[in-house]
Parts: sequence; C-alpha cells; structure tokens
Amino acid sequence: MAGKVFHSSVQLSRHQARLIIDGTFGYARSAEMPPITAVVLDGGGHVVAAEREDGCAPLRFPVAQGKAFAALGNGAASGVVGSRNAERPAFLASVAAASGGNFIPVAGGVLILDETMHIIGAVGVSGASSDEDEKAALTGIGKAGLAAGLEPN
Repeated sequence: MAGKVFHSSVQLSRHQARLIIDGTFGYARSAEMPPITAVVLDGGGHVVAAEREDGCAPLRFPVAQGKAFAALGNGAASGVVGSRNAERPAFLASVAAASGGNFIPVAGGVLILDETMHIIGAVGVSGASSDEDEKAALTGIGKAGLAAGLEPN
C-alpha cells in the first residue's frame, strides 16, 4: 500500500514478549525442567513471540498457544478455568469446539496484566508438568516487570 498509514496501539511489545520468554526459559533451565515451548499472545489473541527449546516436541507449540488462549478467552489462568469447570465436561468440550480446538484448560497459561490490572496478553508454556509450566510462565512475566494474573480476588 502506497502512502502513510496509522499505526496500531501496542499494549504488549515484542520486547516485553521476548523478556517473558527469556525469563521463562531461564526459570526452566534453573529448575532443570524438560525442554519447553513458550507462546506470548497480545490481548487480541495474536502471537507476539514464540519459541521452543532444542529437543522440545513439535506438539508443544499448539498446546502452549492453547493454554494462553484459554486464559485470555476466559479472564483467568488456564488451570483455574479447568479446575472451575472440572465437573462440566460438556462446557469445556463446547468451548474447545468454539475456539477451533485452540483451548487447553490445564495449568500453564497465565494472564499478563497492566498496571491497572487489565489484561494485555497471556503466556502459555508446555513441555514439563502443568504446574511446572505455570511456575515458568509466572516467573517469565515477573522477569519482564509485568504483573501476572491467575484469578481475580
């Protein structure tokens, strides 16, 4: 397209997303976790940054993305969404279908919050146990100087 265009508003920068991934991988290595994949989504559910460690299985990317999208789409961490709805398998299956299968309601997807506690994105991690994935995501968000959201008080 020729000519000038307006720029989109950015709430979660590529630089911040890279810091999240670096912090996530740093935690994973210090905790001696298996190789992981991390996916950072903006508030609209679009990938800002994603990376997998050497040796990580190829299915880890869609799982990490699905964990992040589950958190983003529901306003609570992916593990919280799964726990809250454990007795509602039809609901979880319906949401998975509505999202085109891009919905993984197990721990490892954590919301990224701004200074006013509004959602600006989410990070999903896959490769280790779900609890370890969530700890890595929380650490990565903190290392980027951002707030993490599991569930509102």
